[in-house]
This record gives sequence, structure tokens and C-alpha cells, in this order.
Amino acid sequence: MEAAGRRTALYDEHLALGGRMVTFAGFALPVQYSAGPLAEHRAVRQTAGLFDIDHMGQFAFSGAGVETLLNRVLTGDVRDVAVWGTQYNLLPYADGGLVDDVFLYHLDDSWWMVVNAANREKDLRWLRAHAAGEQVEIHDISDATAMLALQGDKARDILQTIADIDLRALPFHHCARGNLASVPALIGATGYTGEYGFELYFPVEHAVALWLALLDAGARFGMVPAGLAARDSLRFEAGLPLYGHEISAEIDPISARLRRFIDFDKGEFIGRDALLKIELEGPARRLVGLEMLDPAVPREGYPVLAEGKPVGHVTSGMKSPTLDRFLAMALVEARNAAPGTSLEVVVREKPKRAVVVPLPFYTPAYRRRSNV
Repeated sequence: MEAAGRRTALYDEHLALGGRMVTFAGFALPVQYSAGPLAEHRAVRQTAGLFDIDHMGQFAFSGAGVETLLNRVLTGDVRDVAVWGTQYNLLPYADGGLVDDVFLYHLDDSWWMVVNAANREKDLRWLRAHAAGEQVEIHDISDATAMLALQGDKARDILQTIADIDLRALPFHHCARGNLASVPALIGATGYTGEYGFELYFPVEHAVALWLALLDAGARFGMVPAGLAARDSLRFEAGLPLYGHEISAEIDPISARLRRFIDFDKGEFIGRDALLKIELEGPARRLVGLEMLDPAVPREGYPVLAEGKPVGHVTSGMKSPTLDRFLAMALVEARNAAPGTSLEVVVREKPKRAVVVPLPFYTPAYRRRSNV
């Protein structure tokens, strides 16, 4: 199925696999393949799935002033990241809202930052504006760099069959350089599905060859190609935020329960005073998990009520493929955020009963294992 938007190097491969193409963040990407999103979701939870995420943006930073710049524009302390370490971080505005959420890779000779596709141009302008006059170079390497995600319990076993480095020596949230089917790559033990896995960065001209090599390597393990729908349901179950839903320019990270990614002790950074004010006074709203007591799908934007009065809205919601329950993340008034609180979600103009439950809904498998 054809779709408008920029095409990744794997566009024709997706069509050949029966990919249903949609436009997402300006790119034509597969929302699902012929097996369907439920099968793709379950494959990642049980074995592994392979995602084309080449729509994401990647920036390379170099120069003597990089760490100083990053610490000024991000909420977390990048000095905590050892060489070959990685870090989830937040890029705030002065009022505490977020420009974006990002992922950092500390390489031996530079830093890489991965940004959301829809925010790529905005993020680059923001970073370069704050780097003006500093000893920092920022290069947008997105178009030259392909990006794949191999996620799931068998991801390491699959990738090891084509890797020339020992992946058992790569702890979660670390990275290394190596060759995959003779393709030079940056291998990050990172991901966005709630499972142990890898995000792979390599020259875009090798995208088709490495995609096919991974599909071949994963076939005997039960790995499948997976699309945007499965990626969304997987991150949702694990309680991972999506920019524009759980976080945004209007939703600060403390309200979104991302306080652990803010280091007020590291010194001044953009948005520090605004975020500290929210921390001290307490946020007016809180991100919560909801379980529907009445069977209904709580979609994004649906109103949330307490005793018949509006108190918030759903940010993401669906029937969980893993848990077989109707669940939502919602932003509600802080006084209605305690687990066990009875609320209602307006579904097709009818209030449906719900209750506040803890996040995340699903505990990732790698957290239940001792060998990763």
C-alpha cells in the first residue's frame, strides 16, 4: 500500500513483506505487516521483532564544549555517562515544558543524540542557537545514518549470529562499535519496547543488506518484522512516554512522572527554576494509569471525569495485547491521581467506569532476568 511522505531506504522491502504503509512524522512507514499488529506485539514479548526506525533523527556533537552545552540544555547530568554509556534525557524550555525527549550515546570521540522524527528540525535549531559562540560542532547525520531496532527476549541471540563482538559483554544502556554481517555499526543495548534489545546505527547504503541479514538470522528464532502499531502498544504497556502524548511543550516532566531524569544538583540548566517551582509546590496534574472497569477502549483525548466533573484527559489508551485489559495513561488533576481512585472516561459520549492503577502496566522481561 502506497503512502505519502519521505521514504526510508527500506520502503520497497516493506512493500515486499506486505507492509501497510502510512504517513508518520513526514515519513512513509509500515504500521503493520501481513501477520498483523497483535502477532507482531506478541512476537516481541516472546521472541523478537525487527523495526525500521530510520525516521528518527541523529545528531553528532564534537568539540571541547560539548559536555558543558549538553548539561546546560538537558535536565540530566551527562557527566554521569561513562564513555560507551547511554542516557535517556530531557530537553526543556525555560518554562519547564519539553522541546523533546532524547537519547544520548557517549562515544570515544563524540556524543550522539537521537531525537524524535517530528522534532528533528526544531531540536537542531534549538541546540545550535544555544551552542552559538561555544566550542561545539553539531552535525545532523540523520540522512546518512540508517537506524534499526531489534527488540525482544531473543534479540541478543539473533544479533550474535551476525556480530563480530561478544554481545554478552554489552550491558543494557551501553553501546559499542562492531561489524554486523560485515557492516560497520554502532550497537546500542537500548530500545523503546520494554524489552531487552538493540538499536543499530550504520551507513544508510547498507540498510537493505543488513535488514535482510537480520530477517534471515531471526527466522529460526521466530522473529518477525514489526510496524508502528506494535511499537506503540509495546511502549504503552511499559509506561514509556510518547512526545505529543504524555510529554510536550505543555506537559512538564514532573507532571509526567519523569522526575528521576532531572538533576537539580548539577548546576544551572534551562528550565531549572520553573521545574524546581513545580517540584516544591507540587504539580497541578499527574500522569496516571487507568484500568477500565467497563469494557471500552479509552482513546487519546477522551475526557476523564471525577464524580461527573472533568479532571483530565486520556493521553494514550488501548486494549493491552499482553494483559488483555482495557488500559490508558491519562493526565488528571493531582488530587485524583492516587491508585484506587474511581474515575470515568467518556467513550462515545458515555461515561465508563475506570480506576487509577500503578504504572507501568507491564514489567519488562529483562528486569526479571539476571543475565542481561
